[in-house]
Amino acid sequence: MVHERLFPATLMPDSDWWHLLWPDPEGVLRTVGIKPGMRVVDLCCGDGHFTRPMCELASPGDTWALDLDKDLLRQAKTACQDCSNFHAIAGDARDLPALIDRPVDFVFIANTFHGVPDKAALAQAVYESLLPEGQFAVINWYRRPREETTVLDQPRGPDTALRMQPEAVREVVEPVGFELKDVVDVGPYHYGAVFTKSGNA
Repeated sequence: MVHERLFPATLMPDSDWWHLLWPDPEGVLRTVGIKPGMRVVDLCCGDGHFTRPMCELASPGDTWALDLDKDLLRQAKTACQDCSNFHAIAGDARDLPALIDRPVDFVFIANTFHGVPDKAALAQAVYESLLPEGQFAVINWYRRPREETTVLDQPRGPDTALRMQPEAVREVVEPVGFELKDVVDVGPYHYGAVFTKSGNA
């Protein structure tokens, strides 16, 4: 049974095409601005495909991986079992400020934001979890028809109606106190919208 609190249309895809779509997760993390020494959060981490390279890239800074799905979080733990800076948290992304013990430099969320029912509330939770001038990166599918975003000859990703252009993400995230810093291409079908905590909420 799908947990009633899981965000719609954000279940972990099959690994065969997912890993093919993201062959260089560390490159994505570098592109959005994660650097050594940062304290970072992989929000809605799934099976840890981005978490393991995040641990390695952010070291010696700590990496927190949060997911509501305990089975997926267990997979992330296995992927990061030899990373001394890894911390697993089972919980709801909207409760992030209460689930980490100190503010962080960077929060990363991939392929999930489109399915969040109250996106402004999630952005607010991220804002409260960041240090001054901390950053928030949202990895999203470009708003292209689903039949055009194929991997292994099959349409992939959320329904076209759920996909958000960068400006739509900006309209949700900036009002809680962020400023859009950059929009970067991070794959054939994805962009990263990178926001900085402005302190003007």
